[in-house]
Amino acid sequence: MSDAKKVMITVRKPPHGSIYVHEAIEVMFIVASFGLDLSVVFIDDGVLALKTGQDTKELGIKGFMASIGAFMDFEVTKVYVDRQSLEDRNMSEADLAFIGEDETTEQPVRPTILDSSAIAALMAEQQSLMAL
Repeated sequence: MSDAKKVMITVRKPPHGSIYVHEAIEVMFIVASFGLDLSVVFIDDGVLALKTGQDTKELGIKGFMASIGAFMDFEVTKVYVDRQSLEDRNMSEADLAFIGEDETTEQPVRPTILDSSAIAALMAEQQSLMAL
């Protein structure tokens, strides 16, 4: 077991119309660079940030899907999605973007879908929680 401090970032805001998701991604990469035991949970409208096929050109804003696809490259590997939040937005695992590639199998990896009780248990294990 690692002695690194356990930190969880929760992403609850929708991906467009604010800077919350962009800022959350930046914070994830910063936290990961310090070697902390990082977990990231997408809940509520935050799950929309992981929806595949987003094109922000017509919105006139910079997209962030390339950053999400590089999570594992930056050692952001514990990425979770709330099952109920997905269902409430008519989404499934197939709608989720890939967060990177498995080093061993070279297969694309999607976030892990958990129910609310599993997320609550993970939250209880953390030393720090950041809601973004």
